[in-house]
Amino acid sequence: MSRLLVSLKNYLSRVTMKYLRILGSGDLVKLAEYYGTDKQGSHFYAPHYQLHFQKFRFKKINLLEIGAGGEENPLEGGCSLRMWKNYFPFANIFSIDIFDKSLIQEPRIKIFKGNQADEGFLDKVVKEIGEIDIIIDDGSHLNDHVIRTFTHLFQYLKDGGIYVIEDTQTSYWPDFGGQSQDLVNSLTSMNFLKSLTDSLNHKEIIQPGYQPNYFDRKITSIHFYHNLVFVYKGDNSEESTRLVNNQRYYY
Repeated sequence: MSRLLVSLKNYLSRVTMKYLRILGSGDLVKLAEYYGTDKQGSHFYAPHYQLHFQKFRFKKINLLEIGAGGEENPLEGGCSLRMWKNYFPFANIFSIDIFDKSLIQEPRIKIFKGNQADEGFLDKVVKEIGEIDIIIDDGSHLNDHVIRTFTHLFQYLKDGGIYVIEDTQTSYWPDFGGQSQDLVNSLTSMNFLKSLTDSLNHKEIIQPGYQPNYFDRKITSIHFYHNLVFVYKGDNSEESTRLVNNQRYYY
């Protein structure tokens, strides 16, 4: 074997080992870069995802990501879906996209065609998937869509699950239905999400006869990052140390 062929073989072997180490590393930053998803580079979401998702890594879960990527090209997109498939080796990965992305499906990755704001469509998707452990909204980023999708899908998230909203910068952009002048506008996604922080403390609201809503009872924590929000679901029934049934009896 010539020296050139030996050198080429050694080089390919080093490259192969490098990528095998990346693929098996569980490092979401490296995996995001390897698969070409904008969750790292254009954005810096991967470290936050690693922090919040590591507890699910080797569990058999259902993950639903809204938005497969690649826009109208049927052969493009799916970068983050393949990243999730690698990171969660026992998971089923599902996605929703307004365009037909069936050609980029692969084992453990299924993509449904439809509008994220269509509640009937969402119900059909959930019926086929079953219980969902993780939902990620990387879809249209239209404020109305973000709010309506969360309001409808959160009920289908399992207790202990996480709902993620990406690219919340559109909350401030008028062409997405956002607002930069009125920062308390209830119709923007960020203000909707900020309003949910009161749900965390619903037992502390001094309002006799207060009836907790679904979000009050089921949101256990909310984590805000630059353009990224994680909402945890569980049992939020911890009692107040000062109030009983939202009434102040002393001090």
